[in-house]
Amino acid sequence: MHSSPPKKKSYDGRDTREARPNRAGWNRLRAAALSGVALAATGLVGSGPAEARLTRLEIQSREPYAGGHGFGDAGSFERIVATARFEVDPADPRNRVIVNLDKAPRNAAGKVEFSAPVFLIKPVDMARGNGKLFYDINNRGNTDLGAVADPAKVNGQVAQQLRMGFTLVDAGWHGDGKPNARQLFPQFPVATQADGSPIIGKKRLEFSVSSRGYSQPLAQFWKAYEPADSATSASTLVVRRRAGGAATPVPADAWGFGTCPTGRDSFKPGTGDIGLFNGFSPDRLYELTYPAKNPIVMGLAYAVTRDLAAYLRSGAKDDAGVANPLAVAGGAPTIRRTYAYGASSTGMYLREYLYLGFNETEDGHKLFDGVFINTGGASRLFANVEFAHPTFCSAQDGHKDFVSNAIGPASFGVSRDPLTGRTDGILKRPRTDPLLMEAVDENSFWTWKNSLQVVDGRGKAIAIPDNVRLYFKGGSGHLGIYGLMSPPVTPHGFMGECANPAQALNAPGFNPQAVERSLPGIGGALVAILDDWVEGKAPPPPSNFPTLDNGGLVTLAQYRALFPKVKDFAPPEVMAQLDVLDFGPGFGPTGGRMTALPPRHGKAYQLYVPRPDRDGLATGTHRPIEISVPLGTNVGWNIRREGNRAGDLCGLEGSFIPFARTKAERLAAGDPRLSLEERFGNHAGFVAQVRKEAAALVQSRFMLQADANAWVDIAEKSDVLRP
Repeated sequence: MHSSPPKKKSYDGRDTREARPNRAGWNRLRAAALSGVALAATGLVGSGPAEARLTRLEIQSREPYAGGHGFGDAGSFERIVATARFEVDPADPRNRVIVNLDKAPRNAAGKVEFSAPVFLIKPVDMARGNGKLFYDINNRGNTDLGAVADPAKVNGQVAQQLRMGFTLVDAGWHGDGKPNARQLFPQFPVATQADGSPIIGKKRLEFSVSSRGYSQPLAQFWKAYEPADSATSASTLVVRRRAGGAATPVPADAWGFGTCPTGRDSFKPGTGDIGLFNGFSPDRLYELTYPAKNPIVMGLAYAVTRDLAAYLRSGAKDDAGVANPLAVAGGAPTIRRTYAYGASSTGMYLREYLYLGFNETEDGHKLFDGVFINTGGASRLFANVEFAHPTFCSAQDGHKDFVSNAIGPASFGVSRDPLTGRTDGILKRPRTDPLLMEAVDENSFWTWKNSLQVVDGRGKAIAIPDNVRLYFKGGSGHLGIYGLMSPPVTPHGFMGECANPAQALNAPGFNPQAVERSLPGIGGALVAILDDWVEGKAPPPPSNFPTLDNGGLVTLAQYRALFPKVKDFAPPEVMAQLDVLDFGPGFGPTGGRMTALPPRHGKAYQLYVPRPDRDGLATGTHRPIEISVPLGTNVGWNIRREGNRAGDLCGLEGSFIPFARTKAERLAAGDPRLSLEERFGNHAGFVAQVRKEAAALVQSRFMLQADANAWVDIAEKSDVLRP
């Protein structure tokens, strides 16, 4: 089970609870890598297309990537756009977990067919690459592997992967996406009854708006499930003042399926929208339950990832005789290692992928050697559900008792849930489980119940398995952190709904300065750590996750008592909660069909958040420069403003409140936090502290030297404490 007993320890970075693999294990990995037979050792050599169920890889285009720029020893890369075509056998035990696969249309061979768009970035000369494939799983169809002409605009983590010689791949998996040239969305079949008639089931949706209006898409940006009955009497619409508050029914004659741009008189019936005749308010939450039809077989998402990666790793040619683009002349595979990366909801996707057993290929071998999850929280995606919309995630301020959620198992290690009595874990297949690391932001403790990774619902410690590392990104909201590398571009949240000044929106499309050097990155450094771990070159740093044992976790009441008293910056009175949820007999840990909507609520889990220090900053051993050389208080939570469900958490946003410049200014404001002047003395002192902390992060392997140099450079050029 890859587990070890928890030990008491301090929160100063000296614990070594995670046992490193034994010396013989490291030596076996190292010998395999050095001798070039690592692929043969996995049993994947020569598996061929009959086993990896990709049937065709149709290449549409090839072009130089980043203008033909050379990355390290691998040289220039090319970008390939393709369509992958698949078929899976519903009778294969590894596929039976896919909900409604047995109800999908079949071809003459009795297999279910589907397809997905693919982006592939590979060395022009595969012999110059490192022989490893990194599967960068897109978030809601938005990929990091799009066309780039200017090498300076390549995503920081991607650039590091290319410098290391990786081949990168991504493919569509979000089956309810609307196909377009910019995003990656697959084509999945719709399940039907045996006689071909539609499957009908309950569908539950929640709406919130940023401004007043009369119409709302059933699933904005996504393919909505069409109502089986458009009569509002067959559905239920309720409204709430706050998330989890009392539900007030909306009369059946006060709304309809369709649009009404200006109210009742403008109503036009339809199947993709809902119209509320007296208008939607940003100060309310709306919940619709209706009879839907034609469920997409969404669980095929996991088969896309498994079968595409398996083919690229080991297939010589597809069923049409077209060579694997990663093979060398003569058809020999070049890939000996495969890794996967997912962030946010795609981190939940990977947690689900592993739990459902998809890291075992159809011919019985381990697929991904290493997995890097960036902030998936304790949740799993639950795409493997009838009528799934896997874009919507449970949080405190919305979708409270929906899926995706931290429905057990929430921990990687196998443990007993004291509330349900179920013993389970995400990683429970030692033969095919990968080495895994997850970097988790502070926000996910407030919104995605992240304490359940290390503490059960009654406060008992859960051991971190030997093949897992959990790294805590203190001070970070889900969307970024405030710092010199990442100034905010949305002062009060992405939609302007937050009460406190927000952190950076750490996405290059919105904020080019929020590069991967900023904390929600550390991606490039962790890629190198994971690769060294898999290859047996060096064990990874020990987990630095907050727990009850090391004093890093506290209750909400304790957090509020410990947080400094700063004017107009009070900590939240709420955090995400989780009850045992009963969605009906057809739903369980692997997904299924939800018939009890809303679900029946059982016992409540005890949840925790990271302990704050005297500045309100999360305590911990890994303190990024934004926290170890702070310009103010970065926290992983924000609160909704008046007129926008005030008092609820503000989604995935964090907050930033700057320190006073001088002691006199601090005392005049009644601020207990030391001023910049008291902390650093002057500009030279600030730069010296940045240099010191950057060097420490490089030493601990959590920062690349190039990024450390960039931090010192931007600190020297900054206006911090300049005369």
